[in-house]
Amino acid sequence: MQQPLSPSLTAFAPAGHPLVRVEHLSRVISTRSQKTVILSDVTFSVLERSLFAINGPSGSGKSTLLNMLTGVDRPTSGRVIFGNEELGGRSENALARWRGQHVGVIFQFFQLVPTLTAVENVLLALELGKGGGLPKRDWRKRAQECLETVGLSAFARRLPSELSGGQQQRVAIARALANNPPVLIADEPTGNLDSRMAHEVFATLAGLTQQGKTVIYVTHDRELAARAQARIGLLDGCIVEQQGANALLVSSTEGGQ
Repeated sequence: MQQPLSPSLTAFAPAGHPLVRVEHLSRVISTRSQKTVILSDVTFSVLERSLFAINGPSGSGKSTLLNMLTGVDRPTSGRVIFGNEELGGRSENALARWRGQHVGVIFQFFQLVPTLTAVENVLLALELGKGGGLPKRDWRKRAQECLETVGLSAFARRLPSELSGGQQQRVAIARALANNPPVLIADEPTGNLDSRMAHEVFATLAGLTQQGKTVIYVTHDRELAARAQARIGLLDGCIVEQQGANALLVSSTEGGQ
């Protein structure tokens, strides 16, 4: 049985309303000799229980924006709001605790522990996240349920080396689900897979919105981005196109000055 979503994030974000709001976000790195604009006046919103894409070529600011959304990096100006909670005022320790409870991160290269089985990799996430509020006696059951959600319950005792790339990425999705976060953020989740495996992994991610999750994914693939319910397109740190994201468009020439 799926656990209910975190009330601290959902109480102020009913279905069809923004769960994530990004307001006039900028990231600038300045040295004595030059100023580099990585993100410029980025504004958009993500609806609860939606599939949302961030698209753009290498160097467009996608990874930096992802770090802002998870609180790993701090903006030069602007703010990120999850539900009714602004991230900017939190300490690093508070942000780390917040991430463990509210955001599940999926990486392009899986980042599984090679000496642990599939179920043990999910259990490790439960240990680090304090079980998402579950008593410790229920952690193994929860890990198995997460593997079942991604269609890998029969592979629970296999090591990563005994799994295909697509299967490893689905274990990574199960790990991200372990502590029942309301938001999953995926960084190029199909970028290391062939087309068939990429389709399977993307279908798994998209299906999680039917279980109440909000899924935000970064991709350089325009075709994959077009499959989202809403999306933004980045170029030179600016949003230059959007669909259903209530985004502020800024020309890349203006943003790069």
